[in-house]
Amino acid sequence: MQRIVIFGATSDIAEAAARDFAKAGASFILVGRNPRALDDLCADLKVRGAASVESRIADLSHVASLPALCNDVQNTLGIVDVALIAHGVLPDQQVTNDLCMETLDLLQVNAVSPSLLMIEMLRIFKTQGRGHLVVLSSVAGDRGRPSNYFYGATKALLSVLGEGMALQHAGSDIKILVVKPGFVDTKMTAAFKKGALWASASDVGGAIVSAVAKGRSGVMYTPRFWALIMLIVRNAPSFIVRRM
Repeated sequence: MQRIVIFGATSDIAEAAARDFAKAGASFILVGRNPRALDDLCADLKVRGAASVESRIADLSHVASLPALCNDVQNTLGIVDVALIAHGVLPDQQVTNDLCMETLDLLQVNAVSPSLLMIEMLRIFKTQGRGHLVVLSSVAGDRGRPSNYFYGATKALLSVLGEGMALQHAGSDIKILVVKPGFVDTKMTAAFKKGALWASASDVGGAIVSAVAKGRSGVMYTPRFWALIMLIVRNAPSFIVRRM
């Protein structure tokens, strides 16, 4: 039985992953800031086979509270097998470009908070001698593009931090996986026109659960064809990237 904590548990991708984990009888602590959504997800996971489900209501942008939150998770679960960090927001590029405080809020939610959770959960995994840390990043962090460079910058921080952690602990029982989805159809992207490159939250959630089962560490693009797409984007001339 896996013991799992999910930060940002009511995001679409996190919910999809949780449902797949539940089928194998996992125990959960779900962390989020919407009590009703957390209650609904707890009930859903129990129906799907979860051994136990608890929730914690928390605003993860309040970074001073994160160490205590992680300690509570460890004390409750005893051993934490998997930690999935999945919270974040998709900003309006023009608003963040014009308002300094909006940019600071974005950095706090998308970069500082997940980074501190990565550091705290890695500390816990070191005391246990094992554990699988999964952080949700994005292909947007692979290169700065005019349409979303604020969002991309926050995801780039998580990608570099996670990849470095993974390399540091390569060959050990501590696994760190940076997940880089491409376009995903979620509540956050509801206003976007969808096309052939778009994946569902269930696709990405399933890929995360499969990767954890295989003990994967490092960087994972999902769907896998995004690895080739981003290789091209990273090496494309600037005059092409300016149009993206």
